[in-house]
Amino acid sequence: MRAVIVAVGVAFIVSLFCTPIAIKVFTRLKAGQPIRTDGPAMHQGKKGTPTMGGVVFILATVIAYVAGHLALTTLPDLQIAQVEPTITALVLLGLMVFSGAVGFLDDFLKVRKRNSAGLNKRGKLLGQILVGAVFGVVALYFPSTMTDSTGRATNTETVGSTTLSFIRDIDALEVSKVGAVIIFIFVVMAATNGVNLTDGLDGLATGASVMVLAAYALIAFWQYRHWCADPSYTQPYCYSVRDPLEIALIAGAAAGACVGFLWWNTSPARIFMGDTGALGLGGLIAGMAMSTRTILLLPIIGGLFVIITMSVVIQIISFKTTGKRVFRMSPLQHHFELAGWSEVNIVVRFWIIAGIGVAIALGLFYSEFLANMT
Repeated sequence: MRAVIVAVGVAFIVSLFCTPIAIKVFTRLKAGQPIRTDGPAMHQGKKGTPTMGGVVFILATVIAYVAGHLALTTLPDLQIAQVEPTITALVLLGLMVFSGAVGFLDDFLKVRKRNSAGLNKRGKLLGQILVGAVFGVVALYFPSTMTDSTGRATNTETVGSTTLSFIRDIDALEVSKVGAVIIFIFVVMAATNGVNLTDGLDGLATGASVMVLAAYALIAFWQYRHWCADPSYTQPYCYSVRDPLEIALIAGAAAGACVGFLWWNTSPARIFMGDTGALGLGGLIAGMAMSTRTILLLPIIGGLFVIITMSVVIQIISFKTTGKRVFRMSPLQHHFELAGWSEVNIVVRFWIIAGIGVAIALGLFYSEFLANMT
């Protein structure tokens, strides 16, 4: 727990104090956010606000991960596999950094062209597929080599699983490794685009991501305390995952970094996360679902992202089939803007929806544990 707290604190401080520096740097570089001409009229006042702020909390998360590991070295009672950097960290941080890199390219092109077009849809899609494929393969082909004092293997789990999961792996839903990689690519695409579509109002995606990442930190730490690979854990019911403490540390660090960023990103935002931050967070969240073996729980934990994504899907299908729009504008938050809701009201109410999804998911996770312990 000490290492997780250290990581959260370091990430928060780095993000809180480095974001104003990023604001000055991006302002000086004239890296202002272009605003869509077909978007809500009230957004035109945000034109020129610095973007690409996701660079700050991605960097803060990586720094906090290192700090968390320095704290772990002071706890000699931990298993060495949890003290040294692991493949799990490589996958999770890699997903965040390289998904963020795809978003950074998109933001850079928007700023350079001085319009909201950025990277074309095919290029962005290819980038998401490539990132998902590379880290999906790493997650499924590198098992843990954790052993006990006698040299016997105590954990041979991979970061990902060839079995679909809800609260844990569902044995009846096993697929091949290739199939598992394809599924993970889909999860990465869904999560990155879901967060990206939600990032339309000041602080909306940042606040929702804090809740989702905090939930994964709790889930992963609970798995660590009831871990099948822990030789001191004697209860029959445990979680077969790889490196749960690593997952908790990274999830906590990312949540803390987002809170620090939210200080400057809340309405009226002085900086936007841009696609850099939205895609980075989406990639990390997808990795959290895979590594904690809760892929089918992700639509509930990230319920707000699902609702907003579905509003876009519904709008497109309705317009192409009937020529009529279901919403005044999609994504959903813009529909309520045009209905007369203030930006702050929309953000706070959508945060409540995000919190309800997280609460339901955590309730399902814990109730499954209680049901199997009685």
